[in-house]
Amino acid sequence: MDQKELRETEDKCIQEQPAYCVAACPIHLDVRTFIQQIRQGKWEDARKTLNKTMPFAGILGRICDHPCENHCKRREAGDPVAISALERCCVQKVSLLPKISFLPSKTQKIAILSGGLRSLTAAWDLIRKGYKIHIFTEQNRLGESLWELPETLLPREIIIQEFSVLEKLGAQIHPNAAKDIEFFKANPNSKEFDALYSPPENDEQHLLFSPIGEALEGRKAAVTIDRQIQKVSLTAGREKEGPYKTRLFTSIENIAPLPLTPMSHPESGYTPEEAIQEAERCLQCQCLECVKACVYLEHFKGYPKKYAREIYNNESIVMGERKGNTLVNSCSLCGLCEVICPNDFSMADVCRNARASMVKRSKMPPSAHEFALRDMAFSNGEKFALSKHEPGHEKSEYLFFPGCQLSASSPAHVETVYDFLRSHLNGGVGLMLRCCGAPADWAAREDMFQAGLEALQTQWEALGRPEMILACSTCYSIFKSRLSHINIISLWEILEKYYAFPLSKNIPNRCLALHDPCTARHEARIRESVRCLLRNAGYNIEELKYSGEQTTCCGYGGLMSNANPALAKAVIQRRAEESESDFVAYCAMCRDALASAGKRTLHLLDILFPFDDADPASQKPPTYSQRHENRARLKDQLCKRLWKENVSDMADHEDVMLNIAPEVEKQMDERRILKSDIQKVIRYAEESGDRFYNSKTGRWLAVYKPVNVTYWAEYSVSYTGVVIYNAYCHRMVIAEGKR
Repeated sequence: MDQKELRETEDKCIQEQPAYCVAACPIHLDVRTFIQQIRQGKWEDARKTLNKTMPFAGILGRICDHPCENHCKRREAGDPVAISALERCCVQKVSLLPKISFLPSKTQKIAILSGGLRSLTAAWDLIRKGYKIHIFTEQNRLGESLWELPETLLPREIIIQEFSVLEKLGAQIHPNAAKDIEFFKANPNSKEFDALYSPPENDEQHLLFSPIGEALEGRKAAVTIDRQIQKVSLTAGREKEGPYKTRLFTSIENIAPLPLTPMSHPESGYTPEEAIQEAERCLQCQCLECVKACVYLEHFKGYPKKYAREIYNNESIVMGERKGNTLVNSCSLCGLCEVICPNDFSMADVCRNARASMVKRSKMPPSAHEFALRDMAFSNGEKFALSKHEPGHEKSEYLFFPGCQLSASSPAHVETVYDFLRSHLNGGVGLMLRCCGAPADWAAREDMFQAGLEALQTQWEALGRPEMILACSTCYSIFKSRLSHINIISLWEILEKYYAFPLSKNIPNRCLALHDPCTARHEARIRESVRCLLRNAGYNIEELKYSGEQTTCCGYGGLMSNANPALAKAVIQRRAEESESDFVAYCAMCRDALASAGKRTLHLLDILFPFDDADPASQKPPTYSQRHENRARLKDQLCKRLWKENVSDMADHEDVMLNIAPEVEKQMDERRILKSDIQKVIRYAEESGDRFYNSKTGRWLAVYKPVNVTYWAEYSVSYTGVVIYNAYCHRMVIAEGKR
């Protein structure tokens, strides 16, 4: 991503857009911060916020005509926040003149030919820019029509106090100067001054209609005069001078309407306590819609625009720490942020592109995705991969592709569904077992991904290019986007058409909360088929807050669970807590992820093709080792039962019998250590004798590095096999050398 792409990406995130009141304010007072300070009782800070933007805040804070309130988001849920009344309360409570920062002093002199609010605002801004200011007024005091306002609203000493700052800052005041004003108006090119400012005739000779509007016009005049003197463009960069429309989006969903806080004494305004109560009605407008929905975005304490910049900086670093790697690799790439964002910001695209760049430049740490890529390699290896016509057929009209995860999670359902398809579809239903390549795609390993696609396509062509029936929504999305020339249909659409209802009436719970997989986000037809199947089966469907197109990820997508297991657990835990009902999923990984969080969860196939299991919703997900074993066993059983072939071919290490306690097995699973990895360690240690013995415990410690990962195992040998007490792994290189 170059600088231009970064700016375009950042611009899509609207979190930093000004609040509606700020954009509507003619001088863009930071209303959001000001009100937040009041609700916290930080009155001096609130006054400083006024002073920072508002000229003569002691005056304007009392008489501002509040056009911002017409754009307050709170008005869509009750009355708008009384911003002007809060300003008045603040300046009445805290008398604090502003701290002035000056630009370097300039030689030019400017004449201001009026003492009204507009002219004095121009004088105020020009003094701060370093100019020498002379103020000419027809009266003997500054303020002109401000003196006509009721003293209960604007006390006279406040006018004197606020405008006295001008003289303290070096402005020269010329009172009773009607003749001078008339002269300079008649001689605008007088060499005595480098610039003259005179407001429109009679503009400041009457009671002000819009005080804040007058301040804006004075501020605009100061900018124009400064640019004229500096001989630079009078128009460039002034698009947001004055009120404009913000691009911010703030949802008011679930915001209860609240009325205006009443004043006990309207003539004197809010008391401090009343002001704090009114300030608490402020929505503190911001977007953060994606952050509210996404545990990943929330976890890193920021928002997409900030993350895009951090990832760009991380990607640009050649040497040193790369702190953004975790941010890049933890995204599930699910696309929820883009769907929710009013401006279609895709964090998935940012992270996917960053991963691709890191892989291309050999900056991707292998630990982030290696285990998932090894798992994919297993699924595409001889232990699981299979491509055959239906038994007794020499051609296939259809090809069932259950996917690697359903096969790993519930191989019996794969067999049952394949039998169902063969019995209901004519023309032959072939079978293909392998991985679609999603892990390589998520890891941005385009070389691995393309190699897998080419192998898959070759096998598909060898079977006569049949229509493919896909059980997995992730496979469906991969085929649709990367193999668009292959005709595909979802298993759920087939079952909707051919499944014979009704089912058994013995349904333990007729209401199920439905979890849509994130890869079905844009597949409305698949989602509707699933709902139709559930309704036909006699179930009521509870739609979760984030469902359908706005469904959330289970923590598996994008390899989040590999790169950041703790975050993946938090993702699925939040999902599991969204409903007290039992869940139903139609993605094997979603089902297993929810079950891992202790949530009672059914797979849709548990309903359509029930087994003898008393309660499939309480079934624990298989470990990673069991997932490998299930895939291998599925292929072996299908080949024996349907094609009368014996394909079992045990590797040398597989005859090592392991006894592993449940707590150790759980620990191995969390560390992504397979039984086969430990079998290889034991086989190597026993054959080579390369091991350590602890005479106190009677246990052996062995180490072996079959891949990029080094595995350690603490074990003993008994007549029942090898007992494993502990296992761990690392990617450090242990090298011997001179001290």
